Amino acid sequence: MSVLTIRSLAELEQHAGQELGTSAFHTITQEQINQFAAATLDFQWIHTDAERAAAESPFKATIAHGYLTVALLPYLWQQIVTIENLKMQVNYEIESLRFNQAVTVNSAVRLHAKLLSVANLRGIAKTRIEVSLEIEGVKKPAYTGVVTFLYHFQEQ
Repeated sequence: MSVLTIRSLAELEQHAGQELGTSAFHTITQEQINQFAAATLDFQWIHTDAERAAAESPFKATIAHGYLTVALLPYLWQQIVTIENLKMQVNYEIESLRFNQAVTVNSAVRLHAKLLSVANLRGIAKTRIEVSLEIEGVKKPAYTGVVTFLYHFQEQ
């Protein structure tokens, strides 16, 4: 797995419409789920109570919060693409995000990304990226959608 390095708006535009790659797998642990629950105050038993989840959940285990899996997106994205020469990067939009499959504790997930488009907004790159979070050994992805990042490049 090699990381694509992009250093300018012009280089970014060259990759529009292309598959960019896939990240490494990341295993979601119960500790990570519990920390996310604490950060978001979402302690629903299906996420945090392993005994009850084993007995009552259709998944027979705790599951990661959907938003935890979305929050991993920047971390996994940086394993696919490194954008250099930036003043700033901004998460701008998530559109048509669909949660397709629960991610059970200790599952490994990875991100697949395709750069749909790049728009030049007075020197700011508005990128639309099709994403899919794959679960190792599971046919259906955890989620699919389109995210938009804004990249403010340094003057060249």
